[in-house]
Amino acid sequence: MLYLSRVEIDSTNRRKLKNLTHLGAYHDWVEKCFPEEIKNHERQRHLWRIDDFKGKSYLLLLSSDRPDEEELLRYGVDGTVMVRNYDEFMDKLNVGQIMMFKLTANPTHCKDGKVYPHVTVEQQSKWLLDRAKGLGFDILESDGIPSFSVINREWQVLKRKGGRSVKLSKVTYQGYLKIVDLDLFRSALLKGVGREKAFGMGLMTVIPKG
Repeated sequence: MLYLSRVEIDSTNRRKLKNLTHLGAYHDWVEKCFPEEIKNHERQRHLWRIDDFKGKSYLLLLSSDRPDEEELLRYGVDGTVMVRNYDEFMDKLNVGQIMMFKLTANPTHCKDGKVYPHVTVEQQSKWLLDRAKGLGFDILESDGIPSFSVINREWQVLKRKGGRSVKLSKVTYQGYLKIVDLDLFRSALLKGVGREKAFGMGLMTVIPKG
């Protein structure tokens, strides 16, 4: 079973927000939404991201286990928790479907055995275009121009153990795609895209166009 969950983050509650100062804190929030996994020492990989929409922020979470709604509400607004069966949506996907997509990712490249972030919009856009076919989709074009854009990009702090902090490049894409390989596409939705999946990167969501 797959679940797609969402909760509005309570941005007006300073007591709650003081704990959400870096990516590791969000990761900890997500992990605590699955107390049985913690109890059984069976941690699963959970894809998540923070979505901003009409002045509000939401935690969006994809998981193979149903999250504990009380824990999901830890930093959320009462009455905003939604948990949906995602299998039903996945079963309706077909080759040739046109979908509107949104993806938050950490676009990087390797050089001399080291990983570096892509820093320009051009580099970040090319990173997605180069991977599309291997992820089971084509980016639609209009007059030869890919129908997607980088709608947000920022550096976010991750505090490592020992007090060391690093900054991760977070890039959000939005546009239109066509499914060309169903198995690859489903895998991309389930496993995520790119690096730093534990820290709010890699989750791609889609909705049918029109």
